[in-house]
Amino acid sequence: MADDLSTVMWEEKAETPPDVQEEGAEELADTVDARPDRSSFIQSLFKKKREASQSSSTKTLPQEQVSSYQYDMNFENVGKCIIINNKNFERKTGMGVREGTDKDAQDLLKCFRNLGFEVSVYNDCSCARMQELLKQASEEDHKNSACFACILLSHGEENLIYGTDDMIPIKDLTSYFRGDRCKTLLEKPKLFFIQACRGTDLDDGIQADSGPIGDMDENYRCKIPVEADFLFAYSTVPGYYSWRSPGSGSWFMQALCSILEEHGKSLEIMQILTRVNNRVARHYQSRTDNPDLNNKKQIPCVVSMLTKELYFHK
Repeated sequence: MADDLSTVMWEEKAETPPDVQEEGAEELADTVDARPDRSSFIQSLFKKKREASQSSSTKTLPQEQVSSYQYDMNFENVGKCIIINNKNFERKTGMGVREGTDKDAQDLLKCFRNLGFEVSVYNDCSCARMQELLKQASEEDHKNSACFACILLSHGEENLIYGTDDMIPIKDLTSYFRGDRCKTLLEKPKLFFIQACRGTDLDDGIQADSGPIGDMDENYRCKIPVEADFLFAYSTVPGYYSWRSPGSGSWFMQALCSILEEHGKSLEIMQILTRVNNRVARHYQSRTDNPDLNNKKQIPCVVSMLTKELYFHK
């Protein structure tokens, strides 16, 4: 009963003023993608600099040396992108409707298509359906594709994400693409973008002052770690709420779409995600009549097991 009351109280805040966000945001209050707190309602950087020619006397790297630091994108297809958009949840989960997620899905569809991906959107998927979709995708032939992307939009908790009927470990969905299970994506980037809460902590923010690789024998065949070449871009750090505006979409996904539209075909993926971090951290702040939820901040979290630089241009 207490959980139902908390949910009702939360939904009543939907009429409060909006967060301070991008220009043109609709007048609706922010909410979070998380299970209500049971006890109380309130509770890296891949640093590698690419050498660039600064003068006519600077020699460019041989193509084979450049390719050893960059993923090969010269395939017939960029790759498949699956968007799972969970908006409505069964009553037993205690999860509310995720207003604003359809805008995220629509913008992401357009954005990833512009990058060359073959995009499919699946709405309101149960845990079993999410597993089915990703298992099926992992069993497809990706030999003519450069990479794979998956976007999960849902409620969540630490290491868990909600289907419409229950929770499931995120690893149960991503592990289908391990190197020993999805051979046609071996040594290719597998990208997962996850919009969901990872706990119930709130970020108050704080006022600011304003190796070289040796040559290898061509015939040498090394083992590839099965967990290599994954990238996980989470909307927030472990333990924290993730914010979403019912009118204009989630902070993280809207920032991601904006940066990809501006720089998706020119910057390396970690440069892109660093700019997304910057935009979410500096351009967004919650605003609500509830003082416990007002003026809160958010910082996305990137976990990279990529072994090369990734550019979406060929």
